[in-house]
Amino acid sequence: MTETATPYRVLARKYRPQTFAEVIGQEAMVRTLSNAIDSGRIAHAFILTGVRGVGKTTTARIIARALNCVGADGGGGPTVSPCGTCDHCRSIAEDRHVDVIEMDAASRTGIDDIRELTDGVRYRPVSARYKVYIIDEVHMLSKPAFNALLKTLEEPPPDVKFVFATTEIHKVPVTVLSRCQRFSLRRVPVEQLIAHYKGIAETERVAIEPAALGLLARAADGSVRDGLSLLDQAIALAADTTITEPAMRDMLGIADRGLVFDLFETVMRGDAAGALQQLEEMHQGGADPLMVLQELLDLSHFVTRLKLVPQAGTGDPMAEGDRDRAAPLAAALSLPVLARAWQMLLKGIEEVQAAPIPAQAAEMVLVRLAYVADLPAPADLVRALQNAPSPPSPSAPSPPPGERAGVRGQSAAEAALPSPSHAFGVGPSLSRGAGEGPTASAEPTTAGSLAVATQPLAAPVAAFGPVPRDFAEVVALFDVHREALLRSHLWSHVHLVAFEAGRIEFRPEPAAPRDLANRLGQLLTEWTGQRWVVAVSQGEGEATLAEQAERRDGELRNAVAAHPLVRAVLDTFPGATIAAVRERDAAAGPGVDEIAGGADPGDETAIEEDGS
Repeated sequence: MTETATPYRVLARKYRPQTFAEVIGQEAMVRTLSNAIDSGRIAHAFILTGVRGVGKTTTARIIARALNCVGADGGGGPTVSPCGTCDHCRSIAEDRHVDVIEMDAASRTGIDDIRELTDGVRYRPVSARYKVYIIDEVHMLSKPAFNALLKTLEEPPPDVKFVFATTEIHKVPVTVLSRCQRFSLRRVPVEQLIAHYKGIAETERVAIEPAALGLLARAADGSVRDGLSLLDQAIALAADTTITEPAMRDMLGIADRGLVFDLFETVMRGDAAGALQQLEEMHQGGADPLMVLQELLDLSHFVTRLKLVPQAGTGDPMAEGDRDRAAPLAAALSLPVLARAWQMLLKGIEEVQAAPIPAQAAEMVLVRLAYVADLPAPADLVRALQNAPSPPSPSAPSPPPGERAGVRGQSAAEAALPSPSHAFGVGPSLSRGAGEGPTASAEPTTAGSLAVATQPLAAPVAAFGPVPRDFAEVVALFDVHREALLRSHLWSHVHLVAFEAGRIEFRPEPAAPRDLANRLGQLLTEWTGQRWVVAVSQGEGEATLAEQAERRDGELRNAVAAHPLVRAVLDTFPGATIAAVRERDAAAGPGVDEIAGGADPGDETAIEEDGS
């Protein structure tokens, strides 16, 4: 005859507290209940609230044992330290005591269930000192059920006690709350969880690395039960070997801490492509994109703490291991940059949780972070604007775009953009002395590029673009600043009436937005540092730029079609058409800009034909 094996009990049940002394992280509640029991001032109803796994139902059972314990000799009274050996303690611990009734409000929500409960309240306890009703997830009761419970809850018999537990206290009616003593069970701190899990691991004779314990405690998120369930899983994963940090990370779907640091540094350098590559590699390695962002959020918080308090995290094994790599980041990154990263990651985590494809949402969060990494803080921009010199007079002559840029084929607005500077303070930037405006020493090199004196800035510099000389350059400026919608309206729905530096007058078409003039003046003033007045006129004005370009294209096509060689090709291949016409500078080779004016004598015409 084979012996039946003892069924395995999970750690969360095996190490469930049996007395108030074994409850961790809830000192205020334990002290209040202990004093109440010692003094005999025991309320008739308690309500326990808190997140899952902090000990609400366990505390309710301990209260039931404390009120009904009679001691080993059978003559004891209510005590804060139940003996655990008397019949009442054993039967309550085994969930079989006839006078301790547990009810799950999540499955029994109706008024009939509460009427059955209130009917039993009228009868005295069968064997115990008190009849205790434990209602778990009490917020799930229906409104009629709460109403049926109110009168009994307010004036119960002296030998009846109610203990309610809920994770959503805001759903419990105020009329019920006012009839109960309320205890809010807080999340258990990480340090206490680490010590608790370490003791259980030693009792179970399981070897676990301190770093793995730290990961386990953080993943528990203040819930003792969640952490014990994860510890059970880790023990099964490691079998008879030591539970290591990499194994714990693989189980939890958390990326290696070193990879998280690498990703954070890449993002803060503004390298979006590198960040996306690193995230993809981490994802392929089993890391959850949401967990990666949470790790980045935790890292940005730790770096911010280190910047303010260099001793932050002392005693925490996880923080001590991160300090060497986090300290240089804290020194290099400013508080506004760190605060901005925190806010964007916090918002990004919400987006990833709601996104149908979390990996794509996480990638977009990293792209946004990389894009703003080299942008100065708003306060620095304000200071730079306040210290900048007065803008040039509108009457001052403006050099041609090519001379300002120093680069062949580059537009004036593109040439005015400063070189990017990154959050770490490295990379090319414009040189400026104390109290001077944004200046750059530039000389054309033999290759036709622009040599810019590079020197790290003590503070960001506000650089203004050149003043547009005609309306076409205004539209080009909107192209440079990626204002695609406004650029489209200016190109297709605006008839220019008058233009001079600092003043534009135009007639808008009905399709143009009503605030186009205000937006145009505001953005031009912001980009050029010169005040612009933009007025709406009733004059006829010129054709729109789109109409001018279309007319110019038609004229070019007609001129090309009349050319003898082209005419001969079209006659030779019936059905052939001219697909496109491009103008090319014969001296300089293929150009980069399309010519909007008339054809110069030294230009060639490149033609593409499309025919059968």
